[in-house]
Amino acid sequence: MMEIKDLRFSYREKPVLDDVDLEIRPGEILGILGPNGCGKTTLLKLLNRNLHPQGGKVLMKGTDIEEMSKKHIARHIAVVPQSNEIRFSFSVRDIVTMGRMPFLDSFRGESSDDLRIVEEAMEKTSVSEFADRPINTMSGGERQRVIIARALAQRPEILLLDEPTLHLDIDHQFEVLDLVKRLSDLEGLTVVIVSHDLPMVVKYCDRMVLIHDHKVFAMGTPQEVLTKENMRTVFNIDAVLEYDGTLKEFIVKIIGSCRKV
Repeated sequence: MMEIKDLRFSYREKPVLDDVDLEIRPGEILGILGPNGCGKTTLLKLLNRNLHPQGGKVLMKGTDIEEMSKKHIARHIAVVPQSNEIRFSFSVRDIVTMGRMPFLDSFRGESSDDLRIVEEAMEKTSVSEFADRPINTMSGGERQRVIIARALAQRPEILLLDEPTLHLDIDHQFEVLDLVKRLSDLEGLTVVIVSHDLPMVVKYCDRMVLIHDHKVFAMGTPQEVLTKENMRTVFNIDAVLEYDGTLKEFIVKIIGSCRKV
């Protein structure tokens, strides 16, 4: 689906990413993890050409995205940004309809197909009942579902999420990620999640990429990546990954910090 080769990026000559290599496979949920400031969000912005690499390439189906128009990219890749604040009093339907913009010709409004896709996106994210409500009157969890609905209205093959649960209560965190997981399982949507929340990402991701010192430090399944040694090196914590037979899933047990006080 996507291949990242020798990717490099710096801010004012300060390296952020250095010779990053990874692949994103069709239909998987891939977690990109690492401490604050390690380059996770920068990597996500490079994946949809919001930033331009200073070395290396991002290939989508074998084609360098630097050779693609922004409209073409938006027909394949949708983004759910870190912040879901919207200052204007647009209705939920208006916000979700914005997801159809990459498919509209100049001076042409939405077709009946566009409007049907918008309604389907609202139904999938359970926001149809709020369709005529101003988005700036909604809770954080409700707004996040609307932003995901807008992304789904693009009919993307790849969904990029930047810290999608950062400002949400714990119940809304599960609600949002359950939705994303369901869409990946049922519709084959490829999902990339940037996060620093180890326990939450372990629950939902098929594979993980651990960023450390501007490079890919580890990549693989949660069991392969989240070893005790890796978590100590990257996050400076004592933690173990254990299988919970009751929940039938792996969980992260954080024992404590390795920092000296």
